[in-house]
Order: sequence, then structure tokens, then C-alpha cells
Amino acid sequence: MKIGGLQRFSLIDYPENICAIIFTQGCNFRCPYCHNPELSHPGRYEAVIPEEEIFSFLERRRGKLDAVSITGGEPTEQGDLIAFIEQVKAMGYLVKIDTNGSHPEVLKALVDRKIIDYIAMDVKAPPDKYKDITRATIEPSIIRQSIQIILKSGLPHEFRTTVVRSQLDKKDIAAIARLIKGADRYVLQKFVPTKVLDQRFMNEETWSDKEFSSVKKAIGRSAKQIIIR
Repeated sequence: MKIGGLQRFSLIDYPENICAIIFTQGCNFRCPYCHNPELSHPGRYEAVIPEEEIFSFLERRRGKLDAVSITGGEPTEQGDLIAFIEQVKAMGYLVKIDTNGSHPEVLKALVDRKIIDYIAMDVKAPPDKYKDITRATIEPSIIRQSIQIILKSGLPHEFRTTVVRSQLDKKDIAAIARLIKGADRYVLQKFVPTKVLDQRFMNEETWSDKEFSSVKKAIGRSAKQIIIR
């Protein structure tokens, strides 16, 4: 795999587990507010980390880490993702994957092979706004398909939406909430303009705490847990 980064320790990325985070390089979306532009835009790529270095690290951390979280970029863009995860699982680790949902066939393969333990999917917008928000050609049916695969997987999971005031309104969040009805967890993430793909978004802002609280109340029955982060 093309690995663009490694965070050796996290207490928050995988609920109730201590994990390492592997960042894959490459993404098929161009969300302007992306906070990992060095992983999503080819012009900003840095040197990749060899897989051997990753596995050597994981070998040394056996018994000290519970899990590995694979994020990006977009992990499902990696052709050898399944083989990589199988090797991680063989070492005894739990595996969490973060995805934008653009490759439901890969998600289904991971679920069917029973090699992942937790799924987090970023739902960028209601399906009809996806092309505008992601600046990519993506069919809405693909996003719906990935959501259904996750909801029916039987695996612990969460859906997440980053809220930029100029991009999404309360009706958009309500539409997303209907789409993921019955989910384990829905996380509304506050946009923080520290590092972005499109520099114009450094001047963008998120909602107020009052607005987030109002939306949380309005969509309260769509997921078992709704978190503002």
C-alpha cells in the first residue's frame, strides 16, 4: 500500500481501544476543506513509508496496542488493502477502517471476509449535493449502497459529517440523518480551519454550539448515539 503517515498511539480514534493509525496516500475526492491535503492531492504527497517498516512497528507493539485504524486519503483506493489488512489481522490486532464510501464493492469484500472490526464512513452531504461538496464525479447510488452495507454488516460503526457553514445547512443534516437511520453513532464534526486543500476555506467557519445543539435535538432518533465533536 501507499502509506503516507503513521501515528503510533491514539486513545480516541478507535472507541474503547488503544490503536495506531495508518494514513494511506491518495483520494478520489477533492473536498476543499480536507484536513489532510498531503494525503489527498498528488502535488502535496510526501515520501511513502514502506510496509515493512509498518509491520516491524506493529510486531514490536504486540500486547501494547489493541487495534490498527486505517484512514487516508481513501483506503479503499488501495489495490492491496485486503492483503494488508489480512496480515494485520494475523498479528492479532483489531482493525478499523475509515472510508468515504466511494467503493462499496471493497467494503462488501472486507465485511464478507470478516477482516474488519469497526467501520467509520464520512457522509459528506445529502446524495444530491455530493458532486458539489466533493468536487468529484460520484453517483449518489454508490453512497447509498455503502451506507446500507455498513448498516447491515452487524459491525460496530459510525457515520461522520464535517460541518462547514457555507456547505451544509440544517436541512442537509436532517437528510443525512434519514439516510443513516438506525446507525450506531452519528458524529457531527466541527470544521476547524487549520489545514485545508483549498486555501480559501481558511476563512470558512462552522456552526455555533447553539446551532449544533438544535440539530442534535432535531435528529435525535436517527442514530443510537449522536456526538458533536
